[in-house]
Amino acid sequence: MPTETMRRGVLRWRAVVKANGRIVASKWFGKGEKERRKAIIWEEKEKTRLEEEQKEREREIPTPTGSLRPLDWANSYLDDVQRRRSEKTYREKQAVMTRFLKFAKGKELLEITPGLALDYLQKQFDSRSGHAANKDRKNLVAAWQWGRKFADGFPNLANPFSAVDRFPEVPQPRYVPPEEDFWKVHRIARGQDRVMLSCFLYLAARRGELFRLKWSDVDFREGLVRLTTKKTRDGSMRADWIPMTGELKAVLRQWWAGRPYHDSEYVFTMLEDTYPGFMPGDPFKHRQHVMRKLCGKAGVRKFGFHAIRHLTAVILYKEGKPVSMIQKILRHQHPTTTERYLASLGFELDAIKEALQVLGGRGPEKGTVVPFVQKEKTSQGEA
Repeated sequence: MPTETMRRGVLRWRAVVKANGRIVASKWFGKGEKERRKAIIWEEKEKTRLEEEQKEREREIPTPTGSLRPLDWANSYLDDVQRRRSEKTYREKQAVMTRFLKFAKGKELLEITPGLALDYLQKQFDSRSGHAANKDRKNLVAAWQWGRKFADGFPNLANPFSAVDRFPEVPQPRYVPPEEDFWKVHRIARGQDRVMLSCFLYLAARRGELFRLKWSDVDFREGLVRLTTKKTRDGSMRADWIPMTGELKAVLRQWWAGRPYHDSEYVFTMLEDTYPGFMPGDPFKHRQHVMRKLCGKAGVRKFGFHAIRHLTAVILYKEGKPVSMIQKILRHQHPTTTERYLASLGFELDAIKEALQVLGGRGPEKGTVVPFVQKEKTSQGEA
C-alpha cells in the first residue's frame, strides 16, 4: 500500500512494489485522497506487469523431463548466496547468471559443455575485458560446483567452466588519491559527511562497515570502534575492535552530541528524502553520488570511499610500517592478501627497487663505466 512520506517539505504519496523483500519499483504521487487512489492503481498495474514478465521469462526456457532447469539452478544458487554473502557479492553473481542464461537461451544443463563455456567467456573477453571474463569464469565455476553439491537433478558432469583457461588481463592500477586531495575534500565536506570521511581514513573502513556502525560499537572510554564485516570465507559476520586516534575520538564525540536523530542506534543515518525508501534515522544502503559532488567542489580528480582505504594503506607503508601491522589495520585474514593488496597499489616495485640496491657499487671499480668490446671488421664486412 502507498505510504505518505515527506518529500522536499511536502507530504506526498509514494507507491512501492517489492519482490523478495526488496523494492523493485517506486513512484511518487501528489498529496490528497485522489493521489492516494492513483498510487494504489499504479501499484496493482506494476505488480501485474512484473508477474507477467516473470512468467514470460520462465516460458522462454522449457522444462526438460526429469532434470533441473538452468533457471531453477541459477535461482537456487542465488538464494543461497543472498543468505550467506554481502549485498555486493549477491548483485555481482546475479548479473553473471543473468548474462550467461541469456547467452545459453534454450540450452539444457546437459548441453552446457566446455565448448559452450568457452564461447560465452570469449564473448565477454571480446566485448568487455579479460578481467571481466575471468570474473565471470570464477563465479560460474562456483555456481556449477554448488549445483553438483546441493541441487537435486543436477547433471553429474565435470565443471565446464573450470576447463576454460583464464584469459590474459591488462592490469588497471587502482587510483589512490594524493593525501592533499583527500584533505581538500575533507575541508569542504560538512556535518555527517566530514565525520564519515574521517572514519574512512582513520579506521581504514569499508563502506558497509560504516553503514552498519552503531553507537554501541563506539567505546569512548576505551577509545575503540568495533567494525563488522562479511568479508570472510563462509560469509559469517566478523567483528574487530580498532583503536581510535585522538582526532577521530574528538570528531565522533562531537557528532554524538550534535547528531540530528537521538533515537537512532546508527552512527550515520539518512538525513534527507533524496534516498530510496527514506526513513529518518535509518542507516544508509547506498551513497552513489556524494563523493563525485564533493570531489567536484574541491576541484580534485574523483575518488570513492574505498580509495580512502587504499590511501590509509599507502600512508602506513610509506611511513615504514611492517606488512604484518598493515594487515591488522586492514583486517585481512591472511598476510598474502595484504601483500597482493599493496602490490596492486604499486608498492611491489618499491620493494624490488630496494632489493636491487644491494647490487649498487659492485664491479672492478666503484662508479667506473665498463666499455663494451667492439668486434673487429673483416674484409667481408662486419663480423
